[in-house]
Amino acid sequence: MSIVRHLQGRVALVTGGGGEIGTAIAAHLAAMGAAVVVNHRDQADRAAAEVTAEAVVAADGKSLVIAADIADPAAVHRLFSTAWAEFGRLDILVNNAGVGVFGPLTTLTDEDFERAVAVNLRGVFLACQQAAPRLADGGRVITLSSSATALTLPGYGLYSATKAAVEVLSRTLAHELGGRGITVNVVAPGPIDTAAFRHGKTAELIDRLRKMSPLGRLGTPADVAGAVGLLCQPGAGWITGQTIRVNGGQA
Repeated sequence: MSIVRHLQGRVALVTGGGGEIGTAIAAHLAAMGAAVVVNHRDQADRAAAEVTAEAVVAADGKSLVIAADIADPAAVHRLFSTAWAEFGRLDILVNNAGVGVFGPLTTLTDEDFERAVAVNLRGVFLACQQAAPRLADGGRVITLSSSATALTLPGYGLYSATKAAVEVLSRTLAHELGGRGITVNVVAPGPIDTAAFRHGKTAELIDRLRKMSPLGRLGTPADVAGAVGLLCQPGAGWITGQTIRVNGGQA
């Protein structure tokens, strides 16, 4: 089934664009007609970001790859300034970059706390600050959270806390930008079948997580991308301040 090019002439910026979910989101938005700025952190994940850019081009989109650590205010400023200099507009921000920091709260270190907050919360805060004055009226801000915020899983306390924080931030930003017709929403995936998800998990655990869904399967990056694309369509202009859980009914 062909994708309607609702986003022709629009520009999207996707942080954390080198991962499997970031690649799927970027390619989907490109298939909808958008030019896509693909952000990655540093040279270590440059190759992955280039794969994402190739997926954008394969979807008949224009792409620009920019390295920036989203936890660094100066780097985030450069990211948005460079994207603006290239395209002269910004219509969609997808805050996809994140880091998983897991373990019982009593075993986590100060360094674990700082890393989780720096990327998962400060990174979203900084990106939204830079995007807000640049976003075209009627634009979109979509932040990736996690359905773990609803499940209160052991070992997920710190990670879930940072994701819950960006959900509150997003609801507030929806009120602050609503006068310009800009919608601000959150997509909160459940277990998504990626290499990062499978790393360190036993086959038994993966099967148990699969069975938690009434649909009897894990999610895919395409499932997440589809939800992001839905929120970017013109018909989604009345949806704002919401958290959309993409988890197959787990929570």
